[in-house]
Amino acid sequence: MSPCRRARRQTSRGAMAVLAWKFPRTRLPMGASALCVVVLCWLYIFPVYRLPNEKEIVQGVLQQGTAWRRNQTAARAFRKQMEDCCDPAHLFAMTKMNSPMGKSMWYDGEFLYSFTIDNSTYSLFPQGEENTVCADEVEMQATPFQLPLKKCAVVGNGGILKKSGCGRQIDEANFVMRCNLPPLSSEYTKDVGSKSHLVTANPSIIRQRFQNLLWSRKTFVDNMKIYNHSYIYMPAFSMKTGTEPSLRVYYTLSDVGANQTVLFANPNFLRSIGKFWKSRGIHAKRLSTGLFLVSAALGLCEEVAIYGFWPFSVNMHEQPISHHYYDNVLPFSGFHAMPEEFLQLWYLHKIGALRMQLDPCEGTLLQPTS
Repeated sequence: MSPCRRARRQTSRGAMAVLAWKFPRTRLPMGASALCVVVLCWLYIFPVYRLPNEKEIVQGVLQQGTAWRRNQTAARAFRKQMEDCCDPAHLFAMTKMNSPMGKSMWYDGEFLYSFTIDNSTYSLFPQGEENTVCADEVEMQATPFQLPLKKCAVVGNGGILKKSGCGRQIDEANFVMRCNLPPLSSEYTKDVGSKSHLVTANPSIIRQRFQNLLWSRKTFVDNMKIYNHSYIYMPAFSMKTGTEPSLRVYYTLSDVGANQTVLFANPNFLRSIGKFWKSRGIHAKRLSTGLFLVSAALGLCEEVAIYGFWPFSVNMHEQPISHHYYDNVLPFSGFHAMPEEFLQLWYLHKIGALRMQLDPCEGTLLQPTS
């Protein structure tokens, strides 16, 4: 080796030694490694993409128009998807048929907690219903009501319902579903109707409005009377903290002989619905109650119309509206992905699988079924 080459190699080694001294090669600390894993998982669950803003979505809806034609083929195809992924006819609610005594189940909203159905819990579940398939064949189904449901209305609580005049149209449905114990007093019935067959009740509402039923139950019982003979649908086994308030609702209504019947959402159904919509691009900590209900309706009903599903601060005429038809209390940010949910429901409206009512109902003309 020539003296010049030897000198260059020694110089190179010396430079590398200096770099190694200034920037020592060390392993990442445990905390940093864990953080990298968390970031990668977050990007997998919530990939970075640009969602249209509120103004763009409203403009898009205005440009496309709300004209609607029922597409029986699209409705059946989506119902089949619901049946294949989530089986609402058998899993919508916990019954003695789908939740036998001794069965272990996981809370759908928590990864670490499970529960076993014991005798006291099992006794709270209704029996399954007999469903006549044909003249000489009877099928047992796990839902407590006869299927298929015919014409269903799912009523959200959006401010777009205010002054909509949709009450009569909603009440014409054979089966009306409502979200989160909404007010149905006389000042609202012209816009939202008075009829209900199933009403959801989030345990957080029981905590906030009725102090977990720990002190006085009379206010709660009086509030329930407006729902007549409705099913009260509660996610008792979604989060561990929701179990106790849900059971108190059951025992409270049972003790006073109320007309309402409490149903507990099956956590396996809720989990399957969450996975279904996540695979279609809805990335949120949890789906909204409204989307859970619409999903169930699409699997249980022959026709579905939805009202009050408009999570924006302006109406179709770009005029400011309240968040709910009864108040302007905003939800916690980042928990639900309401614009994403709306876009999915709007797509189902455009293909004719369901009807989304956004215009005032009086004088509404629907195109004939295709």
